[in-house]
Amino acid sequence: MAATAPKNQAMEEVFHENGGFGDCASVEATKTAILKVMTRAERFQVRVRTFIEEDYTDFMPNHTSPDIYLEEASSLGREIMDLLDTVGSEGLGALDDANSKLAAGGREQREILLGLAVSEHVLKIDELFQCIEDAKATKDYLVVLDLVGRLQALIYGEEAPPEVRRVFQALDCHDTIKVKYHVQTHLLQQTLQERFDRLVQLQCKSFPTSRCVTLQVSRDEAQLHDVVHALFQESYNPVKLCEFLWENCIEPLIRRPVMAEFNETAEGDTFIHLSLSYSTKEPNSSQLRPSYKQVLANFQLLLQTLGGINCSVSSDQHVFTIIGERVKDKMLELLVEECLVPAVPETMEEYQSSTLCEDVANFEQLLADTFLINPEVDRALGEFVKQYETYFRNKLFKRVLETAREIIQRDLQDMVLVAPNNLASEVAGDPFLFPRCMVSKSAQDFVKLMDRILRQPADKMGDVEAESGLFGLSLTGVIGVMLQTYMSEVPIVHRKLLDSVPQQSVLFYNNCMFFQHWVTQHANKDIDSLPALAKALQVCGQKQFRVQVHYQASILMEILQGFEFESPHTLGTGPLKLVRQCLRQLELLKNVWFNVLPEKTYISTFCELLNTFAAELIRRVFTLRDISATMACELSDLIDVVLQKAPQLFAEPNQVVQVHSWLKLQQLKAMMNASLKEITELWCDGAGPLTASYKADEIKHLIRALFQDTDRRAKAITQIV
Repeated sequence: MAATAPKNQAMEEVFHENGGFGDCASVEATKTAILKVMTRAERFQVRVRTFIEEDYTDFMPNHTSPDIYLEEASSLGREIMDLLDTVGSEGLGALDDANSKLAAGGREQREILLGLAVSEHVLKIDELFQCIEDAKATKDYLVVLDLVGRLQALIYGEEAPPEVRRVFQALDCHDTIKVKYHVQTHLLQQTLQERFDRLVQLQCKSFPTSRCVTLQVSRDEAQLHDVVHALFQESYNPVKLCEFLWENCIEPLIRRPVMAEFNETAEGDTFIHLSLSYSTKEPNSSQLRPSYKQVLANFQLLLQTLGGINCSVSSDQHVFTIIGERVKDKMLELLVEECLVPAVPETMEEYQSSTLCEDVANFEQLLADTFLINPEVDRALGEFVKQYETYFRNKLFKRVLETAREIIQRDLQDMVLVAPNNLASEVAGDPFLFPRCMVSKSAQDFVKLMDRILRQPADKMGDVEAESGLFGLSLTGVIGVMLQTYMSEVPIVHRKLLDSVPQQSVLFYNNCMFFQHWVTQHANKDIDSLPALAKALQVCGQKQFRVQVHYQASILMEILQGFEFESPHTLGTGPLKLVRQCLRQLELLKNVWFNVLPEKTYISTFCELLNTFAAELIRRVFTLRDISATMACELSDLIDVVLQKAPQLFAEPNQVVQVHSWLKLQQLKAMMNASLKEITELWCDGAGPLTASYKADEIKHLIRALFQDTDRRAKAITQIV
């Protein structure tokens, strides 16, 4: 550097004064050069200190750039180094002292340079404060926001070197600068909020039972976007805005009937206006639920009204994104549970005409397009569409089962004639015919409901049945559930009447048989567990019917419990009275069963009851050890009453012969009036007609009771084998 650099000013002056460059080796000349350099350095330090004090401590106006001082310091350093390289050995001693002073001066100059950097840092901050005031005057809020960000970086950031930050934070003015910064940020937020409130007016008026919410959004999108973009930064907390929208707009739109009025050109085409009016009473089942179409339409109006504020506030966020983060989860949950699921059709006719899935998909796209939700993450609406078929089938099944239970609650006594032309003779020849009888009207409605289920179009229900829904059943599978429910609940719901009213039991029996016949008729419809279901219906109906038959038989036996003979010689009036009471009981039963039960069932049932009655009557007679002629005549008359009245219990009198004890009773009457010879002839050595109904011991017992102990009686008894 010494060989190529130009001679410095001090050296040139000294050499010139001493007669040229050759004389510069003298000590005096060297000292003179050094003294001049040191003098200039000291003067330079004084000027730098003055600059720092004015700028850094007193904050006096100063338009001098610190670069001038930095250049001068660099120049002085080069002159000193050139001087060291150029002077001779004679001046080295003198230079030692100058060099130490120069080193001290270098340290002082570095301190001066640090002070200059700190001063420059403070001056930049002061300049930003002034720029903020200028931008606020022009209402350029985006510029203000940028300046505040730069100001924050200078005050709290790491833009300056560590030594500068350390000195800056130790300054007396540091706390004052921070306070001034926070005041500016607060004023900015306040100004932006006030400006936002003028551009986006949200009002709510509450009345005792209603509420009116008004939203007005400025149509000046440029100004609105500037304010919103500046406001919706990290420092802004939109909780109040989100709470207002949720409590006064979003939740009521979903849960309540809302009257919406929308105007795109309000107040001289300067605002978009939306008003929402609704009742504030707590919604209940009696209150009309808003239709899902109206809910989605009102939502669209709300988004359209607020669309002006939905500007981008960062690379990956819009205003609606920020709002959505706070409301979308509960909004989607409430929308699905309170609006969309209740809107799922309950009948096939509604299902075929419904556009719910398409409407929900379009609405989801609208929410995604406005950045309120991210459909890849927020899957509530997509999952609803995916599960739509399952929702429908579950509701359909639930509706069917509710209807079935409602039918079950109806009175069994309200009955109707079915298969009026299917007589017993025709049914006997064709087991697929259901016999003429009475069933409950509710049973007929039950069958109509099952027919309706089977009539549902297979092409529409294919996908539905493929999904797992209520009980995991197919559409026809719900029929099994319905019938199982009928068999289990009717005996509980109608327990009192089934126990006390004979007609109720036979109607329940007929209903079960009616259902069994229906099930077997539809064997080709893939009804789940058809054979087991048909058997269960038969067993259930017969069980309830048999309980009633046994109860009626017990009534007859209870009446005959008082069947007593007043004396060995006469029957008395008591037995005849009891027999007539039993026959009246059977006549009453006929009145309630005759036109209700199928003919074959009626005949078999009354034959069973008459057999019980006749067998007990015969048993009572055989308890007598001695029957007088008078009593025998009276017993004959008693039995004759039964033989005359019993056939009247049937549609055809000769049907009474199907009673198992009927012939035995007829023969008993005959023996009451027969001679000993006639009885032995009727027995005819075990080949006569009496053998069809009686055993030898019974005939012997009767002969001993009717006839006195004589050789003839003994001989007759010996013939009974």
